[in-house]
Amino acid sequence: MNITFRTAVDSPADLAALVGLYDAAARWMIEQGIDQWKPGEKDEEHFRRWIKEGEVWLAEAEGDEQPVGAWELWWDDVPAWGEQPPVAGYVHRLMVRRGAPAGTGRAMLAQAERRIAEAGRQWCRLDCVSTNARLRDYYEGSGYTVVGEQPFKVGAGGSKYSVTLLEKRLA
Repeated sequence: MNITFRTAVDSPADLAALVGLYDAAARWMIEQGIDQWKPGEKDEEHFRRWIKEGEVWLAEAEGDEQPVGAWELWWDDVPAWGEQPPVAGYVHRLMVRRGAPAGTGRAMLAQAERRIAEAGRQWCRLDCVSTNARLRDYYEGSGYTVVGEQPFKVGAGGSKYSVTLLEKRLA
């Protein structure tokens, strides 16, 4: 598997790819009976904001015209984790395109972890909707430990939902 990583830029191609990855993942979740993401919920403006305020990464496979995955990397996450010292990076919206090479998600997590460690931080943190046991199992299988719940995370539009908080200590 030859996957490379690059930061997304504020370009029509990258923004369209990010929206497409999100919408496809949202449709897949709905098909699986997972109540989490909704198609159309994250538009180009959402990704443009995080390209400017954090980092958005794309995963590309050799010989593939479209990215096979993406994720957002934030340097704080007050809505889920509260005020924290600058010791962690926070992974959001880990998206893998259906049909991507096996192991793409874990390769993206490993790249996010490397980037966080390069920034001098010791923890990779993430959260998932508490009702998404399948995703929680995936993260635990990737070396993350559940460290708590945030029962009243406020989402887009003011909706509140519960998330499971997970973290992994970086070497």
